[in-house]
Amino acid sequence: MEILVVGSGGREHALAWKLAQSPKVSKVYVAPGNAGTAKDAKTENVAIGEKDFPALIAFAKEKKVAFTVVGPEAPLSAGLVDAFEAEGLKAFGPNQKAARLEGSKVFCKEVLNKALVPTARSQTFDNVRDATNFIYSGRESQFVVKADGLAAGKGVVVCDNKEEALDAVKRIAEDREFGDAGARFLIEERLTGQEASVLAITDGHTIVTLQPAQDHKAAYDGDKGPNTGGMGAYCPASLVDDRKLHWIEEKVLLPTVFTLNRMDTPFKGVLYAGLMMTPQGPRVLEYNARFGDPECQPLMFRLKTDLVDVLSAAIDERLATLEPLEWDSRAAVCVVMASEGYPGSYVKGHKISGLEEAAKLPDVKVFHAGTKLGENGEVLTNGGRVLDVVALGDTVADAKRKAYEAVSKISWQGSWYRTDVADKEIAAAACK
Repeated sequence: MEILVVGSGGREHALAWKLAQSPKVSKVYVAPGNAGTAKDAKTENVAIGEKDFPALIAFAKEKKVAFTVVGPEAPLSAGLVDAFEAEGLKAFGPNQKAARLEGSKVFCKEVLNKALVPTARSQTFDNVRDATNFIYSGRESQFVVKADGLAAGKGVVVCDNKEEALDAVKRIAEDREFGDAGARFLIEERLTGQEASVLAITDGHTIVTLQPAQDHKAAYDGDKGPNTGGMGAYCPASLVDDRKLHWIEEKVLLPTVFTLNRMDTPFKGVLYAGLMMTPQGPRVLEYNARFGDPECQPLMFRLKTDLVDVLSAAIDERLATLEPLEWDSRAAVCVVMASEGYPGSYVKGHKISGLEEAAKLPDVKVFHAGTKLGENGEVLTNGGRVLDVVALGDTVADAKRKAYEAVSKISWQGSWYRTDVADKEIAAAACK
């Protein structure tokens, strides 16, 4: 069979790479793809953007693809799955109505409250005046301010005091730093603890939970600096042990799926819970409606089950018949290499060196996130997050060592990365 993957980032490279490993698959097309998907075995780039729904549909029909996997949140929220299904084509991902779970943080909070899922207290606003009055009317001084709409993972501002909260409100609602995503916004209580990512694949009835991971959203070491789309991840994360994972399935994921059904918004695809592991227990910070990026990369590197079987079962609503997932017993660590200036403005087109040397290292895979091929076939930077370097190891510490060894082989003008990915996990393991 042939499969189409929509997107151009590291998540889509990881998905295409994993799907191409299936003996059932002869070709994986990636639209538009990147330099990595252009070079991998059994993958081929297609020069169609993720917003060009008619061209994507025409291509899927022409190639008679078995199904399409929609990677990014933007085409999901814009209704790409609906467009495919209207043409009788199979696609993996939630429809437009269900994708509001990520596309609108206000809608997400409504679902969480209806499902009685533990989450932070919040208020919704559409103007600076009312938000300012709210910030200064109470005794709380620490807040989280969130743009309602999609903002590429950057529309959340964690504030240490009321002045920072007011500044965040002005940036989101007045300066429109995140565009129309800031037309409405939430002000939430600030929770304390470590964050964890728990992803589940669902067909609207059954959930298949993936192994827990931890993302590193802040730009710099020590979780300092602005929020990014994610600067690294690892799995499994011992922060979510088997007991907690079962609790999350029973108290978070299943109630959300059932509540969405009651709201006539059945959800099929990846239900990704971003959690704060507080002293009072897990609390949902937000939901995403697709594979996490960069969590997807270490997850795909460890998954042994044929991904084609999993996604096909979800599309056809037969996840209940799927055998339990098999995982590599080793840990995986992913380090994101970024362009100078990210998550702000950055320059594209720098030549990347050292990819061949990194690829020779055992138990390592470099997934491309923001790259393109130059005229002479060289790999050039083409985004803020450029590469996702993933390694397997017997322990998280071993995987981290291998990942950073590979990172040390790769460079381009202005490249940078966090040096402390997975350190909290390694420190926790040392204390046991």
